[in-house]
Amino acid sequence: MSGKLYGIGVGPGDPELLTIKALRIVKESEIIAVPGENPKEAVAYKIVEGAWKEISEKTLVPIPMPMTKDPVILKQNHINGADKVEEYLKQGKDVAFLTLGDPTVYSTYMYVHKIIAERGYETQIVSGITSFCAVAARLNMDLAETSQLLHIIPATYNADNIEDVLALPGTKVLMKSGKKMGKVKEGILKSKNKSVMIENCGMADEKIYTKAEEIPENAGYYSLIIVKEDK
Repeated sequence: MSGKLYGIGVGPGDPELLTIKALRIVKESEIIAVPGENPKEAVAYKIVEGAWKEISEKTLVPIPMPMTKDPVILKQNHINGADKVEEYLKQGKDVAFLTLGDPTVYSTYMYVHKIIAERGYETQIVSGITSFCAVAARLNMDLAETSQLLHIIPATYNADNIEDVLALPGTKVLMKSGKKMGKVKEGILKSKNKSVMIENCGMADEKIYTKAEEIPENAGYYSLIIVKEDK
């Protein structure tokens, strides 16, 4: 009998936001797949470790996922990752694949998930708390109310038309600004909307910026901006 693949959302950074279900499945699974070259250095691994030290005793399988937008390289890495996971599924071992936030929101895991499912194996997604919900909670603010729209935007792919994005009605959540942070910041300042940003929400090196003017252009990868209409 083949094993089962679980996509485990570990939340945004705070180990206390790991769900009971996610932790149970991690404990029950024989194999823990972790994005990156070194599992114990991965943020997703450290989040779980913060809640359950014994994860270090599990069989940890690195799933390298280089940061690139090249579709050919990306596809091959997804296939390589799926091949690695399949090795253990064939042995009848369950695999828990750790992923930041929730697996269904801009997660590399989903590419591996789809390949494994297409190959006929059983799969299950375990929801995790999203970074944008965690950031809003951390700042004691809402994301949307009554009929207000909420837009979740991968900013690095939309930096060149950021002014159009910021003109959308409702609340804008800008994720993955990366190297385009300078252009994103410039667009926010021009829009004159209210904005806040948290870098590394829930982690030891968390930083909060309450105004667009304060946002550093060299902010880290785990930075999230919430833009609200100035009413």
